[in-house]
Amino acid sequence: MLTVLRDHLSWLAPILVFGLLIFVHEFGHFIAAKATGVYAPRFSIGFGPALWARRWGETEYQLAVFPLGGYVRMASRDDEPAAILEGGSEESPGAQAAHQDPNAMMPFGPLPIPPNRWFESKPLWARLVIMLAGVTMNAVLAYVILAGVNLYYGRPVPSDSPVFDYVLPQSAGAAGGLVGGDSVVAVGGQAITSWKDLVAHVSPYPNVPISITVMSHGTARTVTVTPRATPDTNLESGAIRTVGKIGAAPRLDGHRHPMPVPQALSVAWHQTGIMAGLIFGSVHDLATRKASLSSLSGPVGIAKMSVETARNGLEGLWTLIAFLSVNLAILNLLPIPILDGGQIVVNVIEALKGRPFSMRTREYILRVGLVAIGALFLLVMFNDRCQVFSGLC
Repeated sequence: MLTVLRDHLSWLAPILVFGLLIFVHEFGHFIAAKATGVYAPRFSIGFGPALWARRWGETEYQLAVFPLGGYVRMASRDDEPAAILEGGSEESPGAQAAHQDPNAMMPFGPLPIPPNRWFESKPLWARLVIMLAGVTMNAVLAYVILAGVNLYYGRPVPSDSPVFDYVLPQSAGAAGGLVGGDSVVAVGGQAITSWKDLVAHVSPYPNVPISITVMSHGTARTVTVTPRATPDTNLESGAIRTVGKIGAAPRLDGHRHPMPVPQALSVAWHQTGIMAGLIFGSVHDLATRKASLSSLSGPVGIAKMSVETARNGLEGLWTLIAFLSVNLAILNLLPIPILDGGQIVVNVIEALKGRPFSMRTREYILRVGLVAIGALFLLVMFNDRCQVFSGLC
């Protein structure tokens, strides 16, 4: 009965993953906009036509038909170009609310938006706070989840057998082809009989390719993995050293040790840092062509991963959400137009120039961003197709 219930709940995992990550990110932008006095008429989970909408105060909250994203509409000179993605300018006739409130600002009423409520009217520091709030909230979410997992489940006692419980996405192990359930039999030609053996043969080789032979379903295979250089803190002595990590976790023997609150918070901080290091490493490897673009996953791949993880229990699912939340935070800081990082660069350059870009230039920047994001979307969807229909690629 428990297995059947878990299988049914696992199919809700993608909704939890996408919904929570998007909500937290956009909520960060939203509360920062509110705190700095920027008019925010709409808070949406998803793009396109609204499935459900309700207005509280001066903001309309909605769930839209395409759930793979979300946005906060703010009073901004970029409203018209942004409407291409978000479904209509707040000041265009078609965007006016069906039932007008004579005491409300556009689009819910006839009142104009005061000049001091526009995004561009705010000083640079306030605009940066708004743009950084989304990624900050994703980082906080990851830390809170990991701290909660540590407190609720305690410290797991790993089995000494060299078997992977799971391999983190975008880790060195995943890039090399390692998967959960693999049993390591040799590293660099040296026989491996325990997890301690495996760590001893991997840790000394950060950024050095090594061969790892594993058994899976009775079949042996050898892959080449380059352990990522990762700062490692000894929780007892506090000493920090750089070691090689492949991003794989050992099978557990079912025993747990309770974790005190200070230790749970400290370990969560360390875990968040490790996840961030793995993602920065992945971005660096992609930029330097050490890793293939075929390793990138899109919405389908992430959904598939969340379903598989949820089938193994909620602990793994929450850990995956924390990892993806850190992932979203870091990738959003890339200097690509439309992403938070790209908008930060544009605003900083305008501040240094002493005047804003022309509308034509900003529209050109937006189009470049649309092309870049569109190309990335097509790439990850192609990769997803290859994962689902591997025989076609």
